[in-house]
Amino acid sequence: MKTLLNVIWLVFAGAWLALGYVLAGVICCVLIVTIPFGIASFRIASYVLWPFGRTIVEKPTAGAWSTIGNVVWVLVAGIWLAIGHVTTAIPLFVSIIGIPMGIANLKLIPVSLVPLGKQIVPTDSPFAAYGR
Repeated sequence: MKTLLNVIWLVFAGAWLALGYVLAGVICCVLIVTIPFGIASFRIASYVLWPFGRTIVEKPTAGAWSTIGNVVWVLVAGIWLAIGHVTTAIPLFVSIIGIPMGIANLKLIPVSLVPLGKQIVPTDSPFAAYGR
């Protein structure tokens, strides 16, 4: 079932959202200082392409630099990516089959706002429950 939802997701929402994350990552990698933002953006782009069966947890080793970086990210790119998730979720809720994809899209909003200090793990991983 996860594979079917992922394929439908890829066609109707994942491809263009991942493109947005890749574009943000390329822009962030232009300067050396913003490379961590670019890496986080590329990581989330891979998650956006195939989200079902994976989840996001807090990285226990994240420190104060992640918080500072997240504040900068929200101001520069996070708000625009969150708006992209909302505008994609609205039409997905129109059809019955799109409801799980709309919910998944809304679950991506927190990580699009504050991506640093997070890691992507499989949902059946023991680390998914504990955030390690």
